[in-house]
Amino acid sequence: MKYNPKLLDQFRHLIRTKHYSLRTENSYVNWVKRFILFHNKQHPATLDVNAVNKIF
Repeated sequence: MKYNPKLLDQFRHLIRTKHYSLRTENSYVNWVKRFILFHNKQHPATLDVNAVNKIF
């Protein structure tokens, strides 16, 4: 069985490969969580470009 990492795990991995600080990582992850919750827990890949503008 192959493990498919969840979106936030993938995002954390990306942030870590860029060597951002832990505080920056946590801040970015919290913003992603807020974005997902704002859009009723839809996966960001299913949203269009206008969805980003709706949160602000």
